[in-house]
Amino acid sequence: MLTKRIIPCLDIKDGRTVKGTNFVNLRDAGDPVALAAVYAEQGADELVFLDITATVDERKTLIELVRNVAHTINIPFTVGGGISSVADVSALLNAGADKISINSSAVRNPNLINELALEFGSQCVVVAIDTRFVNGEHIVHTHGGRKPTELRTIAWARELEERGAGEILLTSMDTDGTKAGFALELTAQISGAANIPVIASGGAGTMDHFVDVFTTGKADAGLAASIFHFKEIEIPDLKGYLREKGIEMRI
Repeated sequence: MLTKRIIPCLDIKDGRTVKGTNFVNLRDAGDPVALAAVYAEQGADELVFLDITATVDERKTLIELVRNVAHTINIPFTVGGGISSVADVSALLNAGADKISINSSAVRNPNLINELALEFGSQCVVVAIDTRFVNGEHIVHTHGGRKPTELRTIAWARELEERGAGEILLTSMDTDGTKAGFALELTAQISGAANIPVIASGGAGTMDHFVDVFTTGKADAGLAASIFHFKEIEIPDLKGYLREKGIEMRI
C-alpha cells in the first residue's frame, strides 16, 4: 500500500505566510523560511509554497524567497503562483523547487500543461484546482479563487491527467479555512475520475478529518495550513494518530 502524505502549505503574500477563511480575511502566520524549517524537522512529507497574489498582481513568483526556503529544507518542495511559461518553471526549478503548481495559467492555456510535462516530466507538474459549488455544480475558479470559469471540476480533472499533469491539488473553496473537514464527496469523485495522485486541501481542523480524507475521500495526500501554522496540531502527533488508525504513513 502506498503511504499517505502530510503536506503543510505556505500561502505567501508580500513575503509573509498568511491564512484566511474561504480565500478571504487573511491574517499573518509568520516567516515562511522559519516555518518551512520547522515543518521539515517535524517530518512533513512535502511542502507547498503558493504566492497567492502573484497572478492577481500580474507578477512572477518571489524567486529569492523560493531559493531561501529550498536551502532550508530537505523535503520535496512545490511552488505555485504567477507561473505561465516554460521559462518561469526553469527559473523556479533552478532556485530549488522540486515541482511547480499551476492553476490560472492552465485554465487560460491548457496546452501549457502538455508543454511543461514534455519539457520537465509529469512528476514535476502539479495542477491546482480551486473549486466552488455553484448552482448545483462544482465550478473551477482562477485568480486566487476570485474568478469563476466555465469549467466543470470533475471533467477538468480528467483533462489534466490526459494532458500530462502528475498530480492534482484540489482545494474546496467552500471548506477552505473553516476547519469543518475536507470536501469528502468531491475529493472521492476526483480521486475516482483521475488516475493520478490527488492532494486534498481545504477544511482540515482535526486529526479525524485526515482519517476521513484518506479513507472516505480516497486522497493520496492531505494539505493544511492554519492548524499547523498556529500549532493546533503538530505533524508528529498527526502521523502517529493516523498510523494508529491503520493508515500507512512515512515515519
